[in-house]
Amino acid sequence: MKPPSSLSLATPQGDRPPTARQSRFRGGKLGRGPVRRGLLALGLAVLAGCATAPATAPDQVRQALAPTGTLRIAAYPGSPTSLVPGGSPGQERGVAVELGRELARRLGVPAQIVLFERPAEIIEGLKAGRADVTLTNASPARAKEVDFTPAVLRLESGYLAAPGSRVTTMAQVDAPGVRVGVAQGSSSQATLSRDLKAAQVVPVASVAVAAEQLRQGQLDLFASNKGILFDMGDRVPGSRVLEGHWALEQLALGVPQGRQAAAAWLQAFVADPATQALVRQAAQRAGLRGLAADSTP
Repeated sequence: MKPPSSLSLATPQGDRPPTARQSRFRGGKLGRGPVRRGLLALGLAVLAGCATAPATAPDQVRQALAPTGTLRIAAYPGSPTSLVPGGSPGQERGVAVELGRELARRLGVPAQIVLFERPAEIIEGLKAGRADVTLTNASPARAKEVDFTPAVLRLESGYLAAPGSRVTTMAQVDAPGVRVGVAQGSSSQATLSRDLKAAQVVPVASVAVAAEQLRQGQLDLFASNKGILFDMGDRVPGSRVLEGHWALEQLALGVPQGRQAAAAWLQAFVADPATQALVRQAAQRAGLRGLAADSTP
C-alpha cells in the first residue's frame, strides 16, 4: 500500500546567518570548490548508473533520509519545479513534490509536504532539520550548506518583462533605471547583484508579490528560472519572457548534511531509468517550460 501524503506549513524559527560547512559523502569530502565537487558527483553518477536503487531501502538508508519516520519534502508554491497547487490535498503537482513522493514510496514511509515561501527558506529549513529533501538549483553556494545528487534537470534562467516594459531584449536589461526583481535570498539575487552593473536589483518576498509588482509597474523585469517565469507570465497579462538566458540552473535533490549513510543509495535512485522517466513525466504534468536543450543529464 502506498504511504499517505500530507501537507504542512513550515514555521520560521528566527533568522540565522548561513553556516558554510564542507559537504561530505561516503569516502571523502565534496567541498573545496565547485570543480572538485562536480567531478566527484560525476564519478558517483557513473557508478550509480551500474545499478538501480532497490525497491525497498535498507533500514540505515530509511533512518538517514527520514529520521522522523516521515519523509518531509520541502517545496514552495508557484513553481512547476517545486509545487503547483491542486484541487485538493494529494493532487499537488511539481517535480519536487512528485519526485519526493516517489522517494518516500521507495523508502516505505509516509510523505509530508512542508511549504516555504521561497528557496532560500528551504535551504535554511534543511539545515535546521525541519525538512528532509527538496529539489532546487544546486549552486556552488548552496552546495556548501546541503548535499546534492547529480542534476536531474537543466533549466534556463531568464527575465520576464512587465506589461509595456521598454526592455525587449537581453541586451537592454543592464541599463540605468531598469528595476530587476529577484526572489530574496535566491541564487538569482546573488548572481545578478554581482553581474548587473547599471540596472537595479530588487529583492522580492515571493513569486506572488513579484507578479503583483509587475502588474503595478513597480518592476520592469523579474529574473528567475524560466519554469517560474512562464508560469508567472500566464498570470500577468501583457508580460513576456525574453529570448535567451543568463544562466542554466542544475536542478538536483538536496538533503541535509550528515546523512552519508544514504548517499550511495540516493545516487542510485536518481540514476534509475524509472526515476528519470518520472522526472520527465512530472515536468510535463506540471507544465514546466524553459528547459535547456540538453535538459536531461
